[in-house]
Amino acid sequence: MAEKELPGVLILDIGGTYGVLEDIVPLLKKHFHLITMKEFLENKKEMGKRIQSVFVFECRPTIDQALLESLPNLKVIGNSGVGVDHLDLKMISNFGVKVTNTPCAVADPTADIGMALMLASARRLVEGNVLHFPGSYQLVWHIS
Repeated sequence: MAEKELPGVLILDIGGTYGVLEDIVPLLKKHFHLITMKEFLENKKEMGKRIQSVFVFECRPTIDQALLESLPNLKVIGNSGVGVDHLDLKMISNFGVKVTNTPCAVADPTADIGMALMLASARRLVEGNVLHFPGSYQLVWHIS
């Protein structure tokens, strides 16, 4: 019995500054045939037919009308990150493509930063730091 071919997923690259983290590549490879943007651009017609998904990491690859028109079998755009403000949802939906996101991906770190900012504000941490390490700017602070 022949193995079923995995659906193609377009990614910008593996590793590097804006590529998919190498740690998650094995997980992606379990479910998809990874196609980098370089491979896609070298053979748009053939690769475009194989791609059913785009994995957006660090807001890349950029999803525009030209890209969507070159991917006739595209079904879903998976966004890794917070929010989808960088995606034109109306244009994407006009192509019949769904968009997913990773809710709660950074919920804990966001809560940690929120608590840290509230504590720093309540305890006047920044002002105390300036008093301890003077030189960057003057600050007049009176203890009442």
